[in-house]
Amino acid sequence: MAVFAPFPQSPLAIAWLVADGSTSEVEIRYENEGWTAQGSLGSDRAQFVLRYSATLVVQQFMLFRDMDEPDLWLGRDRSGRWGEVNGAHRTDLDGCSDIELRMNPFTPSIIMKRLPLLEQHAASITVATVNVETLEVLPRQRTYTRLAANRWRYTSAYHEREVESTLDEYGLILDEADSFSRRAPDTPSS
Repeated sequence: MAVFAPFPQSPLAIAWLVADGSTSEVEIRYENEGWTAQGSLGSDRAQFVLRYSATLVVQQFMLFRDMDEPDLWLGRDRSGRWGEVNGAHRTDLDGCSDIELRMNPFTPSIIMKRLPLLEQHAASITVATVNVETLEVLPRQRTYTRLAANRWRYTSAYHEREVESTLDEYGLILDEADSFSRRAPDTPSS
């Protein structure tokens, strides 16, 4: 079974170069007894905030496009029911375990980090796929297969086809063929 290192208690910043020439980023930090991931979505020109429990279960998702207030705000309760910030229950998303974003490989990384699979085993889950342009959120079935300790196969939201990726020690994607490649961290000037 894959055992990835826990995220550090200090903020962890990761960036990827996207195949279209843009950059996607995420910063993961521990706060209020859970994890917060805040990132950018490359050429979609949007930002997101995902809040997770200490065991990496999605609790809240916010998408910001061009305003200070979220354009989309979803929450998930402990029983797995999804709703909007205004209290409207999203029955179409019940059963979705995770959020999927096309322009950032962080979201599939968290799924693979959390899945307790042995090598050559697979799991199918339902994710809530977010269209940044239309704000449409649809449930999608995805299958994740662990090929080796840090190598996985899954359907990429970027290309909508099956890809293989290598994960780092934290369970975050290093590279996804023809989609994302890990960018070297920025180094401060001396």
